[in-house]
Amino acid sequence: MAFVLTRINVGDYDAWKPLFDQDAPGARRAAKGYRIFRNTEDPGEVFVLVEFESADEAKTARERLVASAVLDRFQDKTGPTVVEVAEAVGS
Repeated sequence: MAFVLTRINVGDYDAWKPLFDQDAPGARRAAKGYRIFRNTEDPGEVFVLVEFESADEAKTARERLVASAVLDRFQDKTGPTVVEVAEAVGS
């Protein structure tokens, strides 16, 4: 299991979310699922965690996302980064 993790400041979450749902780059085609987290003090800052079966699938998704340039419109961003779970405690 691997993930693509991205942090972006989208500004207006309600305007950004429908665009995210469209998945124009096709970055979530092979995804098992995703979670979106919002900063409680700055709701325009979001963290997107997309789950994939393998690191190869996650890397392919990352490549699609980067090649599409959809993240280029956000100056305040980190990632997309392919990550794996290093340690998990509890449920």
